[in-house]
Amino acid sequence: MSTTLRLGEAEIVRMGLGTNRLANTPRNVALVKEAVAAGVGMIDTAHSYTGGQSEETIGAALAGDPGGSLVATKGGYAGAGHGRPEVLRAEIEESLRRLRTESIALYYLHRVDPETPLEESLAAIKEYRDRGQIRHVGVSEVSIDQIERARSVVPIAAVQNHYNVSERKHEPVVDYCEKEDIVFVPFFPLRGAGGTAVQEIAARHQATPAQIELAWLLRRSPRMLPIPGTLSLEHLKENLAALQIELTDAEFEALL
Repeated sequence: MSTTLRLGEAEIVRMGLGTNRLANTPRNVALVKEAVAAGVGMIDTAHSYTGGQSEETIGAALAGDPGGSLVATKGGYAGAGHGRPEVLRAEIEESLRRLRTESIALYYLHRVDPETPLEESLAAIKEYRDRGQIRHVGVSEVSIDQIERARSVVPIAAVQNHYNVSERKHEPVVDYCEKEDIVFVPFFPLRGAGGTAVQEIAARHQATPAQIELAWLLRRSPRMLPIPGTLSLEHLKENLAALQIELTDAEFEALL
């Protein structure tokens, strides 16, 4: 199993850090720096996370230089009207300022706006990609049909959907992304009960159940890049250690 994957021009480690609870404190600024030093491949945030503090914390820690990590953010969340082009433009500008960068490595449309055509939302994001202020574009919580519509507007480098050992409604999307060489980023990768099989496999590997669930995701597709959230460097290092766990065919199939 490869521990890295390619996203655009970057070869990155297949384990990220989710930051939806990241407040702007000195301790958390230090955590982001330590995460990069530990080798995390992607730092995932959004315009909406902790009222903007998540992006501000990452900006304070990295000041536009993420080292070997890739910083991804999102805009257009919270329902009807939030995918309008003018809303997205304002959020992108704010994200650029908060992250203290001239170019966002990966920018997702956070949700498809029920009142704004997907194509209009992505056209606004494409403007920034064309200017080099966004390098790669993603979409979140989408169907295959929506991904294909998005790709008619702009190249799609990543898809972020809810997926884990217990939540499998996006199985076809995982397979589509692998076939089309799109990175699949499962959010809430550890939410849900893995069951007794996870416990038994964890004991066999002298690992935590969370590490086994992450190892299963990594085995599920070579284009999978989980982003478990944590505010603990110890837990982050445990998550990274899941990259070294090789499940047998029988163990993998026991969790299918």
